[in-house]
Amino acid sequence: MILPEISANPFGDFRNQCMRLLSEALQESFPNLELQPPALDIPPTSKFGELSSSICFDLARRVHGKPLDIACQLEEKAEVKTDLFPLIKNVRAEKPGYINFFVDLPKLASLTLRSVKALNFEYGYVKVEKPERIIVEHTSANPIHPMHIGHARNSVLGDSLARILEARGHKVTRHFYIDDVGRQSAVIAYGCKLLGGLKPEGKPDHYIGAVYSITSCMLEIHRLKKAIAEARKHPERVEDLQMLQREQDDWISVAAELKERFPNLFGKILEEFSKVEDPELEVNDILRRYERGDEEVRVLIRGISKICIEGFKQTLSRCNISIDSWDWESSFVWNGDVDRCVKALRNTPFTFEKDGVLELDAEKIAEDLGLKEAFGIREDQEIPSLTLIRANGTSLYTTRDIAYSIWKFERADRVINVIGMEQKLAQLHLKLALCALGYVEKAKRLIHFAYNHVRLPGKKMSGRRGRYVTFDELLDEAVAMAYSEVSKRSPGLDEELKRRISEIVGVGAVKYALVETDPLKPVIFTWDKVLNFERNSAPYIQYSHARACSILRKTDVTVNGDPGLLKEPIERDLIIMISRFPEIFVDAAENLKPHLIADYANSLADKFNTFYASLPVIKAEPPELSAARIMLVDAVRITLHNALSLLGIEAPERM
Repeated sequence: MILPEISANPFGDFRNQCMRLLSEALQESFPNLELQPPALDIPPTSKFGELSSSICFDLARRVHGKPLDIACQLEEKAEVKTDLFPLIKNVRAEKPGYINFFVDLPKLASLTLRSVKALNFEYGYVKVEKPERIIVEHTSANPIHPMHIGHARNSVLGDSLARILEARGHKVTRHFYIDDVGRQSAVIAYGCKLLGGLKPEGKPDHYIGAVYSITSCMLEIHRLKKAIAEARKHPERVEDLQMLQREQDDWISVAAELKERFPNLFGKILEEFSKVEDPELEVNDILRRYERGDEEVRVLIRGISKICIEGFKQTLSRCNISIDSWDWESSFVWNGDVDRCVKALRNTPFTFEKDGVLELDAEKIAEDLGLKEAFGIREDQEIPSLTLIRANGTSLYTTRDIAYSIWKFERADRVINVIGMEQKLAQLHLKLALCALGYVEKAKRLIHFAYNHVRLPGKKMSGRRGRYVTFDELLDEAVAMAYSEVSKRSPGLDEELKRRISEIVGVGAVKYALVETDPLKPVIFTWDKVLNFERNSAPYIQYSHARACSILRKTDVTVNGDPGLLKEPIERDLIIMISRFPEIFVDAAENLKPHLIADYANSLADKFNTFYASLPVIKAEPPELSAARIMLVDAVRITLHNALSLLGIEAPERM
């Protein structure tokens, strides 16, 4: 076997050679056994090699032998063939029955460093054999207030998924679903009417959010006053009355907060609101008229939504997050797609009416079509029905999402919905509705990429109450704190460069903090962790990249480096880590795990900083060793850049 000049996956080449060698040894030792391709794992320490197989334990049960004896037999068969596999140095049996593979480090180092240099900013991005058209729908914040920290995690996760899948070779389009149908849009439209139109002051989505919160608050207080008056007519409802009064007190305190924050806006809305006898009736009228496509309300709500979306675009642009398609929920109502879906569902055996409400029997769909196992539902778990149409004839969000999903699958082979984990049932309902309509295979390619909440210690958030930490506020605070740290570390930088670096570092810090945790776990957002320049943060990784760039700026290499001279344990660790980046990337892409990239980048930065602290680079002797270490530093620089790029985080050359 001839070693290639460059490789898209150096460690993968080593893995393939180990698998081939082990398979041949197994075939010779057990010619009559039907064997699956052997699995190879990373051992806990390098003393057990770079790859290890536990296949001998399974074989021992099948042939009634001892695992260690079988491992020794395989070692003997494999050792005589290692010369045919250039990346394998040797094979060793290890108690109690593992078979371990050791890499030829000089050859792997040479292959890895050449490959990184040649592929440069494409290194690690192993292309898939059969590219797909993939839609990643993410963010999809309601256009009624600014994006808050919860939306921020959605945006960052969705963007990193899209980047990873695109780097894998897929055709990816990023979609934003504009939820402009429903009560919330009717509430903001009503607030706008009370104001006599919108004249945004400051960032448009923040202004919209203030109008929405004030209007929503007044509607709640009005509703509660009526409910309390009704409860007082019934002395037996003492507990109900007390509960309603407590709820009213809460909303009155919210009103006081909003009045203090937005005195002019609050006063204007209150003045007009007080003149209306039944504001709830007017909100419901707006809701029904918009769903019917009434021109006046249509212009009003679309106009408000577009103003809010302009604010979203400004926030996303600051984070280098792009959207390819802005999809209006209302379009699927007005063009008849939603009605057609409902009519088609009525023609299936899976719908029923109850008190004038149209329901979809999700349990019957799953049972009749045998879908529980396919969708990860226990056989004994009963799936509640889905309300398709309310008694007043209006549709619900999930009903409209059915039509939207069919539209997306006309444009994609796979659809990934980045939505909070609390939407698990809604996403299951969506899949089952598609199956009821005959789209079973498409439903199986609809992926709910679920994520957990972001928690800020001491903060409770509510959009209706106007209590939220906006994405913009996070970014502003992160950039201000980064500016202070950059000024302290590099006081000699000119002001413009200092501010540019602070923006890169601050934005990167927020994005990394939202992506580095497993999506199903909550993010506890604390500034001492987010902007830690010493460990596990974007600034730490960015600083490591800048350090590598600084070393390279000071070099003037006149001799060729010899990777065979890189023999120190930390050099070995760096070479192995860099060679494994393509494997980590493939795992992240195939299993939709962007946090693996974040974890990898942090680990590589750790190894590099240990290397930097313990070994000379430019002053290393002989010159060939210095040149080899410079090659290693350059490979670290490129790999860190490529890993951060997958997360949408910029890698500055100076900090």
